[in-house]
Amino acid sequence: MYELQVEGMSCNHCINAVTQAVHDVDAAAKVNIVLAEQKVSIASQADINRIKSAVEEAGYPVLRTTVS
Repeated sequence: MYELQVEGMSCNHCINAVTQAVHDVDAAAKVNIVLAEQKVSIASQADINRIKSAVEEAGYPVLRTTVS
């Protein structure tokens, strides 16, 4: 399980873009986004650095990454 603190998410378009970025790396990933907290929780076996890069390439800076 990964948790990312992601800057710049404010609407459903943002949710879709971040979710798609994660799914581009791991189509089976489970993604949960809490806009008010700018938090993205991801259940995936993919490399966290690949996921982080994909989210940032989609235009959303990752401020913090937690692996649990």
